Amino acid sequence: MTVVVYSCFSQWYTEGRDASYVRTKKSSGGVLDLLEVNRPAGEMDHPALPDLVLHQDMLGGSRVRGNAGGGQFNVRSAKGSFYLAAPDFAHTISVDNSHQLRALSFPLAQWQTVLNEASNGSFTAERLQLYKGSFHSPTIQSSLRNLWALGNEEGVPSRLLARAAGCEILAELCRLSGASFTSAKGGLAPWAERRSQELMRARLSEDITLDELAAEAQLSPFHFARMFKQSVGVPPRVYLTQLRMEKACELLEQTDLPITEIALEVGYSSNQVLARVFTKHQHMSPSEYRRAVRAPVCFST
Repeated sequence: MTVVVYSCFSQWYTEGRDASYVRTKKSSGGVLDLLEVNRPAGEMDHPALPDLVLHQDMLGGSRVRGNAGGGQFNVRSAKGSFYLAAPDFAHTISVDNSHQLRALSFPLAQWQTVLNEASNGSFTAERLQLYKGSFHSPTIQSSLRNLWALGNEEGVPSRLLARAAGCEILAELCRLSGASFTSAKGGLAPWAERRSQELMRARLSEDITLDELAAEAQLSPFHFARMFKQSVGVPPRVYLTQLRMEKACELLEQTDLPITEIALEVGYSSNQVLARVFTKHQHMSPSEYRRAVRAPVCFST
C-alpha cells in the first residue's frame, strides 16, 4: 500500500481525505495559505506536517477535544476563538458539531527567521504557549479579517500583504506566549524611506515582496514593516495601494488605454480586480471616473 506524503498543511487538506470540505483556498506564492472549510462533526486528525497552523472557529458552540501539540484539552468553543496547531506533530482532534473554520498556515521554512525576530530570539515554534485549546486575540482577529477581505478584493493576497499580515500575527502569538518586545526606535532613515518608495513606484505592476523592500532598506522584513509605518504613517501594503490608485487615476485621465491594460500596468490581474479596489477607494468605478474627469466643463453666462 502506497503511503502519500504531504509537503504542507494546505496540500494535505485540499488533496487528502478531507478535500470535499474545503470551500475556499487562497495561496500567496508559498508565503501563506488560507483555507475556509465546512466540516461535519467527528474526527479531524491530521499527520505531522511542517506548518504552524492557526484555526479560527467561525460559528462556535462546539465541544472540541484533543491534542494539538501542547497536551490534551477539552473546551467549549466560542465564535471567533482561535486554536494553534504545532508543526511536526500528529494532531488528534474531535469536534461534536458541524462547524466552519478558517485556517492560516505558516510554512516554517518561510517564517522561522521572522518568528525569531518577533520574539527577540527567545522563541521557536515549539515554545509557543498556545497549543492547549482555544484563545482570543482582537489583534489577530483584526489582522486575519483584513487579510481575508483584502484577499477577496485582489483574488489572492499579494505577497506583500501576506508577509506583512503574517509578521503582525506571529508577533502577537509570541506576545501572548510571554515574549518581551523592544519597541521600534524611530522610523526609517531618510535614504531607506526614499529608496523603498522609489522601488515600489518602479515595480508598481509587479507582486513585490516585503523581503525585497526590506533588503533595499538593509533591514529584516519584521523590523522594516514596523519602521516603515512609523515613517510613512501607513503600512507598506497600504502605501502601495495608494500609489496604484494614483497611477490608475493618472492613466484614466491622460490616456485612452483600455481598463484591462491599466489594471495590469498598476499591478492587478484583471479589470474586475481593479474595479473592486478602485471603487472602494474612489467611490466610483474606473469607467465612471474616466467619464467624470473628461466631461466638458460648462460655464453659465
